[in-house]
Amino acid sequence: MTDASGPPFRADHVGSLLRPPSLLEARARHAAGEIDDAELRGAEDEAVADVVRLQGDVGLHTATDGEFRRASWHMDFIYAIDGISKVTGEDIVVHFKNADGTLDYTPAGLHVDGPLGIPEPIFGRDFAFLQEQVTEGQTAKLTIPSPSMVHYRGGAAAIDPAVYPDEDAFWSALSAAYASQVRGIAAQGCRYLQLDDTSLAYLNDPAQRAELAAQGRDAEHQHERYIRQINAALAGRPEGLTVTTHMCRGNFRSSWVAEGGYDFVAEALFGGLEVDGFFLEYDDARSGGFEPLRFVPPGKRVVLGLVTTKRPELESKDDLKRRIDEAARHVPLEQLAISPQCGFSSTVEGNALTRDEQVAKLALVVEVAQEVWGYA
Repeated sequence: MTDASGPPFRADHVGSLLRPPSLLEARARHAAGEIDDAELRGAEDEAVADVVRLQGDVGLHTATDGEFRRASWHMDFIYAIDGISKVTGEDIVVHFKNADGTLDYTPAGLHVDGPLGIPEPIFGRDFAFLQEQVTEGQTAKLTIPSPSMVHYRGGAAAIDPAVYPDEDAFWSALSAAYASQVRGIAAQGCRYLQLDDTSLAYLNDPAQRAELAAQGRDAEHQHERYIRQINAALAGRPEGLTVTTHMCRGNFRSSWVAEGGYDFVAEALFGGLEVDGFFLEYDDARSGGFEPLRFVPPGKRVVLGLVTTKRPELESKDDLKRRIDEAARHVPLEQLAISPQCGFSSTVEGNALTRDEQVAKLALVVEVAQEVWGYA
């Protein structure tokens, strides 16, 4: 397992952060044709440099670029893969839930219409800038969607059979493309890579499995295929590269999609996925209990997402410590860490918090880690 000085850290965070108003304004002006690509890039650079300082100031060792250059946590990456096209007119409506009711989100679709490949690291230029901004004590982390996310959106129906006549051929090509991404970004100096994944969390929800089954997909075993293919993408990864995964039940404007604990996937996931750590949502009752953590083997770190990014209210330190103690009944305390449950801004819109409320939650994570483990 990574030691205390390496990732994932006792106090960590998922990746995305609230976009500052200046950056949102620059994006709007760029969309309107008032500023060019270079001017937008300059605004992004300034915002990223500022948010790296923010993470250091609150005591975090992980530094991301807040995903400031993306519209969403996953689709910017997926559309950059050779052989994948953005499709309009076949949009999928995603039904999100929140305390006030429901919220529908309609992302564009995708189509696999050519040979899959990642000849140069996606987000390589962005990560290079992040590396230039980090200071001593900070580790730059790159977050990308897992291979599963390419498939979960549309399944076999999104794959041109003239390119890949069966799913085995598709999966082989996709995992090879991701392996190229992993090698390329590691060669660039990345030491901390995170694969973000909603599918492995969604599949715990019986309603989600029923929806897949209605499409003719193998809902009962889909997670096993995803685990195999993520492992294939990571096989032979370079020494010194820590890889984690974050499993999310949906995060859009303080709303979610799926519910239920990790029970359905736990044994196969924790025992079989060849990553160094798991970022898990545990911010409220819809995330289930800690019992599935009994399947986590020695040598893996579990980052408990106990601090919600969906609401501004600040959690109680005593409550967070009590929940860490509860989790430690199922996996040793030395294998645990703490973080917010998800990103603060998985899409450009962001969750319903202010910058100061975001900072307070990040600082709380650091303080709790210091008090529980003696360091963050």
